[in-house]
Amino acid sequence: MSIRLLTIALVIVPCALRAQDSIAPGDPVLERIDELSRLPWLKHDPFTTDVAKLNTHGFAPDAVPSYPPAEYRQRLLALDQLTPFKLTYNDQVQAYIDLYAVRKREQTARMLGLAQQYFPIFEEALDRYKLPQELKYLAVVESALYPGARSRAAAVGLWQFMIGTGKLYGLRVDSYVDERCDIYKSTDAACRYLRDLHEIFGDWELALAAYNCGPGNVNKAIRRAGGTLDYWKIYDHLPRETRGYVPAFIAVNYIFNQASAHNIYPVIPNYCAYEVDTIQVNYPLELDQLAAILNADTEEIRNLNPVYKRGLVPALKEPATIYLPQTLVTSFIQLEDSISRSYVPDMSTPAPATAYASASRSVSPKEGTRTHVVRHGESLGLIAQRNKVSIHDLRKWNHLRGDRIHAGQRLVLQSGEVPAQAKSADEAGTSREKGVEYIYHTVQPGDTLWGIAQNYPGVSVEDLKRLNGDVNTKHLTVGKKLRVGVEKG
Repeated sequence: MSIRLLTIALVIVPCALRAQDSIAPGDPVLERIDELSRLPWLKHDPFTTDVAKLNTHGFAPDAVPSYPPAEYRQRLLALDQLTPFKLTYNDQVQAYIDLYAVRKREQTARMLGLAQQYFPIFEEALDRYKLPQELKYLAVVESALYPGARSRAAAVGLWQFMIGTGKLYGLRVDSYVDERCDIYKSTDAACRYLRDLHEIFGDWELALAAYNCGPGNVNKAIRRAGGTLDYWKIYDHLPRETRGYVPAFIAVNYIFNQASAHNIYPVIPNYCAYEVDTIQVNYPLELDQLAAILNADTEEIRNLNPVYKRGLVPALKEPATIYLPQTLVTSFIQLEDSISRSYVPDMSTPAPATAYASASRSVSPKEGTRTHVVRHGESLGLIAQRNKVSIHDLRKWNHLRGDRIHAGQRLVLQSGEVPAQAKSADEAGTSREKGVEYIYHTVQPGDTLWGIAQNYPGVSVEDLKRLNGDVNTKHLTVGKKLRVGVEKG
């Protein structure tokens, strides 16, 4: 449905702005944008966008367009009809639109470029949890799309998790590893947290506020406002640092859809133009040493891997993921024997005990092996079934102690050890079931087959479909009992 916009009264204004003074210097959103602007690999990076090609409005290169309030209101009304969020227009929202469109327009151009790297990851995760796609803009408000962002309150990463909430949602945080900076794991945790908050409040604006200041503070504000569940009616009762949170989210929705109307275009920094790939290692490793062996830029390797707080990849119970520019992956594979032996513990700086135990382990692939890259939604059980191998062998070949895997992870498959009896997917399933016992899962509100499968190690969506032939995969009936085959412990 098309919506007729009001006639535009366009004004070209200098970089001084009208409403910016309503955003105080200590505003958390402003702080994150300023933090992004200080990064060396962005600050000194040349513009790479051909603005002349994209500029269909006929603006002068340095023009800063502005519009009357009625035009902003109408544009937000058009967006509002396409989203479950209430994209209200008011002075607070206008202040943040001006922040992104005028005062920090260069950083906005860079965030538009960074979005091309991160938004596909966010969109896939949001779709998996059946959440609104507009939630991807939350990371822009939270971190300005900088994975290593850290707030004064010690919230960290793209989704700005506090340490307690991060651990509650399964993110490892210790002296060496901070999974709040892991793009995939933190995004998955953020989706689960937002889903839970929406179930609590039944309202997306309140869920967003609770994501920022916690459900307790939102409940307190609701009580002080007489029990109303309207965000704008509890606005004055929220903590000061949270009040700008929803207005900023609305402004980001606007600016990411109307950037060209403000003469702002995506700037892809050279650092982020790399196609990033992942490598799995089962041994401790120093990122600086890795960069030296690969003849790569040390700062670049560290910036791609903020999850390793001290630049040390410790030996973990599961394979550790390292992010590399795709151009370096071939060199890594060729030099892995040297890389795996490169770590020499510095006895003056204590490292995890597991790091020493595995320091000389080499994981050079054996002849007759191949690699499987884990796709979203795949479980260890499904991969084992499709490749006609056992879960036990998969764990052994990949030094896995559990069944947790993630998209992008590389798994070694030994073609020479395929069970003779596993001649088809059905036969593989049958042989596997000899060591299986059956339990029943009662469907809860919000359950999906994918979510249920994640609760049972080694169980895949395909397993659930096979054992529950009559199940409606799109709309699970609350209270229905699903048969689940789990390995005998």
